[in-house]
Amino acid sequence: MSDAFRGSTHPAHLIDPHEDVDHEWHDDHAWTQEQEDAHDYYVEEPLPSRRSTRVSKRVRKRRRTVIFLIVLALFAAVVIFLVQAIKPMLGGFEAADYPGPGTGTVQIMVPDGASARTVATDLRTQDVVASEQAFLDALAAANGTGSLQPGSFDMRKQMKASDAVAVLLAGDKSKVHYAAIAQNLRLNETLEQLAKGTGIPLAEFQKLANEPKLFGLPAQAKNLEGYLTPGEYRFPIELDAKGVLSEMVDATKKNLAAAGVAAGDQYRVLTVASIIEFEGNEANYAKISGAIENRINNPNGETRGFLQSDATVAYGLGIKSYNLSQAQKDDKSNLYNTYANPGLPVGPIGSPAATAIEAAAHPETNPYYFWVTVNLKTGETLYAATYADHLKNVAQYTAWCEANAGECK
Repeated sequence: MSDAFRGSTHPAHLIDPHEDVDHEWHDDHAWTQEQEDAHDYYVEEPLPSRRSTRVSKRVRKRRRTVIFLIVLALFAAVVIFLVQAIKPMLGGFEAADYPGPGTGTVQIMVPDGASARTVATDLRTQDVVASEQAFLDALAAANGTGSLQPGSFDMRKQMKASDAVAVLLAGDKSKVHYAAIAQNLRLNETLEQLAKGTGIPLAEFQKLANEPKLFGLPAQAKNLEGYLTPGEYRFPIELDAKGVLSEMVDATKKNLAAAGVAAGDQYRVLTVASIIEFEGNEANYAKISGAIENRINNPNGETRGFLQSDATVAYGLGIKSYNLSQAQKDDKSNLYNTYANPGLPVGPIGSPAATAIEAAAHPETNPYYFWVTVNLKTGETLYAATYADHLKNVAQYTAWCEANAGECK
C-alpha cells in the first residue's frame, strides 16, 4: 500500500488541531486526483451474480451427465453385441429359456427341408422359445430320438425349449399333418402331395381315389378327379387316408353348394370349372366360362359345338404341353380330346377351386367363341367372336413364344 494512501487514512486522534488544516487537505486532494487519474486506466469487470454462476454450473453438470450416459449406452451395446457373438463359441454360457409350460396358442409352420436354425429363429420370433440357442441345445440333447418334420404345429407362447422340441419331433401327438395342394394339379399329383404331407402310403390314397362311391359321388365320377379342392390343409394326425380324402371331398361339396349348384349339375360344373382354371387366370374365369358355353351350346356356329381345348387333350394323353400335333388333335380315342369329340370331355381334368366353380356356375354372357392367352407369364388373354379375328390373336401368341424361347412347351 502506498504512503499517499496511508496518509489519507490518518486517524482523527493523530491530527494536530493547530496544524494548517487547509494544507493537509490539499495534500490529500492531490493524492485523490492521482487516484482518479489512475482509475481512468483500470476498469474493473463486474463480478457474475450468484444466480448466473449456479445456472452455468448446472448446465456444465447436465452436459457431463448426458455425455456420460451416451458413452455408457454405447459401451453396453458393444458388450451385448460381443457377448451374443461369442456366446455360441464358448461353453460357459447358459442360453435363455422359459420355465414353461407357456400360455395361449400359436401356430408354427415348419416348411419341408427347413433347417433347425431356421425353425429356431421362427420360434424365437414368435416368442415360443426364449432363445434360438436354448432350442438348438434341447434338440441336440434329444440324441436323435426324432427328427423335425414339415407341417403345422399348435404350440404355446413362452414354452420351455425342451417342450417345444418334443412337439416338433416326429410322432408327437400334438402335431397335425400339413398338405398344400396347388391349383391345376391332376389327381395323381394331388395324391402324391397328400402322401408326402401325411406320411400315409401313396398306395392307400390311390386305391381309395378309384372308389368314388365310398365318398357319395355321382355315378359319372370314375374317380376323385375334380373333388379334391386345392388349398392348405391341416389334418388331425389320427386321420387315415379315407379321413383325409373325405375332408377334401366335403370341402368341394361345400363350394358347390355355396355356388348354388344343384346336385344333378355338380359333375358338369366341376368339369367346366377345371377347364377354366387351365385356360386362363382368375380374372378371366367368368369370360372364358361364357365362351365355353357359347361353343358347346351352338353346334351350328363356327366351332360346330367343339370346345377345342388343348388342356383337355393333354390331360387325356397324360402330358403337360400345349404344343399338340395334328395327329393328337385328330385322335378320337382320346375321350378328353375336345378337337375330335364335341361338347365337354368325359370328366374334370383337375380339381377346381371355389372361384372357378363360381364362374362355371354363373358364366358371363358374351359373344365370344375363341380365346387365346398371348402372354403365359402375365396370363393376358384375348377374345374373338370370329375365327378370322382369333387368328390375329394367335399370331400374337406365336410372336410371344418366339420371343420367349422355352416358355411355350
